[in-house]
Amino acid sequence: MRKILLAISTLFIISNLSAQEIKNIIFLIGDGMGLASASMMQVENNYDPTIFDSADNIALQKTYSMDNRVTDSAASGTALATGYKTNNTYLGVLADGTPVESLMEVAKREGKRTGIVVTTYLQHATPAAFYAHINSRHEYLAITEQLVGSNLDIAIGGGMAFFEERYKENIEETLKNNGFTLAKSLDEVASIEPNKRVLALLADKEIENRSGYLANATREALRLLDNEEGFALMVEGSLIDGMGHANDAKAQQGEMRDFMEAIEVAVDFAKHHPDTLVVVTGDHETGGLSIVSCDADFCLSEQGVEYRWTTKGHSGTMLPIYLYGTAAENINGIMENAELGAKLKELISK
Repeated sequence: MRKILLAISTLFIISNLSAQEIKNIIFLIGDGMGLASASMMQVENNYDPTIFDSADNIALQKTYSMDNRVTDSAASGTALATGYKTNNTYLGVLADGTPVESLMEVAKREGKRTGIVVTTYLQHATPAAFYAHINSRHEYLAITEQLVGSNLDIAIGGGMAFFEERYKENIEETLKNNGFTLAKSLDEVASIEPNKRVLALLADKEIENRSGYLANATREALRLLDNEEGFALMVEGSLIDGMGHANDAKAQQGEMRDFMEAIEVAVDFAKHHPDTLVVVTGDHETGGLSIVSCDADFCLSEQGVEYRWTTKGHSGTMLPIYLYGTAAENINGIMENAELGAKLKELISK
């Protein structure tokens, strides 16, 4: 593994991409979501079709980091955001500390608008991988400063506690000086005109009342971002991961439902904007979830199923990639997580 080149993206040639221009990319990441989590939702839906079943194409990604066969969210988030593998805990930098450009930075260079929507705090590992460049995911105040200085146009999630610690009573003034309008609720976000820059801090850390939140926040972000030049939006179902760490299948189902509702919003947008690619995947699998028969006697007509967990941590299994919309048919096979990130950067720059 140590012989792997830092820039995985340079090892792969992007070919056979759709001739139609991709103006918009909506990248939805289920933190901790593996194939078993998606399968669990099929079981819970009595095998009626879910949003995963309607994907136009499916691929697989490998998730290991540069220094560990089992990744954390920082290294995997960096791979997905930048097209480069790095060490665990590193954000937006290579293993030697060199900063690397993210999907959002490429999109902004191309004249597009950019945004992130999460259910956790905006300084958490996965969202931070799309705007921060630092070798420790735990430097929350420094990451907060990088968020304020970033080129994001829309950021919706939690994280007010870190702003209060860093900027005291000067939060609104600091954001205004950096071109952001501060919003403290989704209702406030809904009142803001398109093409404004918005930083919505809706909780001290995690969003507490999450039922329906992610779909509504995604819908608002799309309203604010939609423009003639296009945009890149990352949406994270952040707390699928936490319920995997807790080995709580029922709670993870709730987080998955909220995430799936956000996917439905994105796919519906793509149906009405045929220059849009929607990409859905995880950053890693959490909990080692399996779906097993309640009885070993398969002569029975129905043994029932149980959800069993094998770890309180992450696992190293491959993850599904669900693709919808423009060029969905051209992302195929088994790939590195960094290859997927590199392809998305290439597509947004065409």
